[in-house]
Amino acid sequence: MRVLVVGVGRAGLSIAHHLSTSGHEVTVIDRDRTVTDRASEKYGLIALAGDATDAGVLEDAEIARADVVVALLQRDADNLAVALLAQSRGVDRVMVRMRDQAYLPVYLQAGVDHLFSETDVLIGALATAIEHDAVRHAMLLGNGESVAFEIAIPANSVIAGRRVSDVATDPAFPASCVFAALYRADGTVEGPRGSSVVPAGATVLLVARRSELRQTIDFFMRPI
Repeated sequence: MRVLVVGVGRAGLSIAHHLSTSGHEVTVIDRDRTVTDRASEKYGLIALAGDATDAGVLEDAEIARADVVVALLQRDADNLAVALLAQSRGVDRVMVRMRDQAYLPVYLQAGVDHLFSETDVLIGALATAIEHDAVRHAMLLGNGESVAFEIAIPANSVIAGRRVSDVATDPAFPASCVFAALYRADGTVEGPRGSSVVPAGATVLLVARRSELRQTIDFFMRPI
């Protein structure tokens, strides 16, 4: 897959490097030549120094051949310009880091719906962990009403050793909760089936409404 990443600060460069090591053909653009030199020399990426809101710079990066364009610039106005230019060159998948929520209707009206909000990421990951100390990782889903999160099942939990089907049919099981994944001790991930057993100490991935988050955590953490 050909990926064009526009704006490669620390996060952008990490994303580009990860994609490259996963076998994708990655090109990056940044105004700072020091950044592009580093991307090229240290990570072996195709890197262009220039203003990505300039259609000529995007042409030099062969934007029309990109399968995905990722806009990570500092200003939403610039990201919007890149997204519109990418669409005009026939790029089907355009992803944007949205910094200001006020731009949401503008992006949507322009047909850009692959939006990633730093605020939502921080709320999902940091605020959820602050409020609920059992949560390891978390992220907001959809319009922010639901949360995907990981918790470890304590050895003395009433859930430990039970089948997923028994857990899901427990009268106290929260109505909005979805049992999404089960992480085994060896690091493998299992899509839980009804017959899957939840071992003590296993980490589970759950999805629940934010309004039922405390109820969901309490259900899985309650002791025998």
